[in-house]
Amino acid sequence: MLTLYDNPFSPFARKVRMVLAFKGVQYDSIDALALKEHGRLARVNARSEVPVLVDGSLTVTDSADIVAYLDDRFPDPAIFPAGAEPRAEARRWQRVADTVIDAIIHDISIWTWPTHRRSDQPPQGLLEAGREELHKILATLEASIDAEGFVCGRLSIADFSLFPHVSSLKVLGIVLEASTYPKLLAWNRRMRLHDVVREDLEYVMRTAVEKFMAGGSPYEGEKIVWRGDRIEWLLAHGFHEWFFSEVTSGRAVVPRSV
Repeated sequence: MLTLYDNPFSPFARKVRMVLAFKGVQYDSIDALALKEHGRLARVNARSEVPVLVDGSLTVTDSADIVAYLDDRFPDPAIFPAGAEPRAEARRWQRVADTVIDAIIHDISIWTWPTHRRSDQPPQGLLEAGREELHKILATLEASIDAEGFVCGRLSIADFSLFPHVSSLKVLGIVLEASTYPKLLAWNRRMRLHDVVREDLEYVMRTAVEKFMAGGSPYEGEKIVWRGDRIEWLLAHGFHEWFFSEVTSGRAVVPRSV
């Protein structure tokens, strides 16, 4: 039996869960970002990041590497499209979702997290910069959705990578209007009808109620772990002073690999 060091709300863990469900693979799940599980997570990933997949004596970290391993280990149904060009395009969109889109959404959504009750406000211009850049990416994504209604010809890792991020945009003030993003809006609705996606959405909503409605939280509520892409986006857009203030206050943590 495979073990997934998981988290209900991580877009990277959600991607892996949907791939496992798409392939019909059974696994045990550990909510590894819960404070009580920190020691177990650190033993399989020194950076204490999810997801991590353990298959017997093999440990695989990084969601893209986990997806590639699962496609090798359980090749049917394939999560990557057939043909060199569509496969390259699917990998590209997975990378865009994992690095660029994730970084922006993470950096501008901190003040909406149920785990962190912040009393401060975002630095001036942060939300506007993030929304502007996200709209540029969404325009490119709109143009990439093909006649089949998917990003790379058929349902693939590109769609599973993008969906957790796209589905979180509304809370950030970004609405998919039919006049601007008709294909993307149809794609979002089509994805929500798929059994794998619907089950994951139901799981996310159910666990949100279970973990937060009582007023408490099983997760870290003060410090935020920052990794490269998220820091890079902040620095590239001129928010270095705010980030360094987070570091000096002790709220920002940069993980080590060992």
